[in-house]
Amino acid sequence: MEYRRFGKTNKKLSVITLGGMRFKNVWNEPRQEISSEMVDEVAQVIQQAFALGINHIETAYGYIKSEHAYGLALNDALNIPRESYYLMTKGDAKTASSMREMVDAQLKALKTDYLDFYGYHGINNKEWFNIATGTNGPVEELLKMKEEGIIKHVGFSTHASLDVILDTLQTDLFEFMNLHYYYFFQRNKGAVDLAQQKDMGVFIISPNDKGGRLYAPPKKLAKLTAPLSALQFNARFCLSHPAIHTLTFGFPADGVEEQIKGIFPTQIPLAPEDAAIKYTLDRQSLHDPYADFDGYGMENDPSGINIPEILRFRKMWKCYDMLDFAKYRYNGMVEGDRWTPGAFPTEDRLQQIDMSRCPENVPLKEMLREAHAVLYKPKKPDLSKLVLDTSVKNPDKT
Repeated sequence: MEYRRFGKTNKKLSVITLGGMRFKNVWNEPRQEISSEMVDEVAQVIQQAFALGINHIETAYGYIKSEHAYGLALNDALNIPRESYYLMTKGDAKTASSMREMVDAQLKALKTDYLDFYGYHGINNKEWFNIATGTNGPVEELLKMKEEGIIKHVGFSTHASLDVILDTLQTDLFEFMNLHYYYFFQRNKGAVDLAQQKDMGVFIISPNDKGGRLYAPPKKLAKLTAPLSALQFNARFCLSHPAIHTLTFGFPADGVEEQIKGIFPTQIPLAPEDAAIKYTLDRQSLHDPYADFDGYGMENDPSGINIPEILRFRKMWKCYDMLDFAKYRYNGMVEGDRWTPGAFPTEDRLQQIDMSRCPENVPLKEMLREAHAVLYKPKKPDLSKLVLDTSVKNPDKT
């Protein structure tokens, strides 16, 4: 295991963090009812992680059972000394008073009297930026709890567009950030660079799952990253940036514990053999004449279509055979959603695109139609909610 200073927090974190959202049944309410089987699962994963040298655990109020399961596994099942590991959790209350109430509940669930790191969860758009950072708002309350010693360091997590992330960094309210950045999504490099200038801790969210389901790569991608696995290459790619300090791994779902040792040693910049893999991957964009048009200049398009994301999924499908991943993420988009926003490119919405921001030689609408035709999977109706209308007035017309 390798360790890095987590920015101005001055804590030495393992470059792999144990995440807390992928345990079996973790999303099932009620959050406080934890089965003995779940405690056993979590305890086993903790032991595996600590045996590998991991010293940092991350969870969130929004992961339903996760905090309670960790509290029971760490303190009751394993009786691990609190000072022997670092603990991060997150929450997204909208007011100062509800923020304090949430933190109090999280401390009880985790069976601890302090938190090493607390991240405001999901500053994903301008609305939530304003909610979080407003005067007398929830982040101010977190900073008060820091003064009281309840929280040691305050940060934020984000799935936002780059401009919102940069605005959040410029508030100088935070000591660390959790964000998406990996080989198949390099858009946020500017935010990582700014965080480096501000000496902030940088935590990479879901590099193995949202980074491309790299624990189960298609044959083409596995061949392109050999002799490393796709997961190992991506980890080395992320950690080749000196401002990136730790990557979260979800052990049960990702099945990656056997691959972790192959990540090391990492190198800044990439070792020559790893840079050669990156060069090979970069050249795959030559397989499609428009693959390198990322559409970032068309963010927040009036059509409501998340153009950059759809183009990214299209590139991953056409250039790397990552069709399963592209379908998985494409069908998770929901118009107006805080976490995965984006409307599908219906014909009506295609006509609403502001084409003045698109180069004339790029057949954008055709590319979006093509992506939708291949990636879209219609949702099956929920027949359990079907209500039969028995008040038919004309039985001859059914």
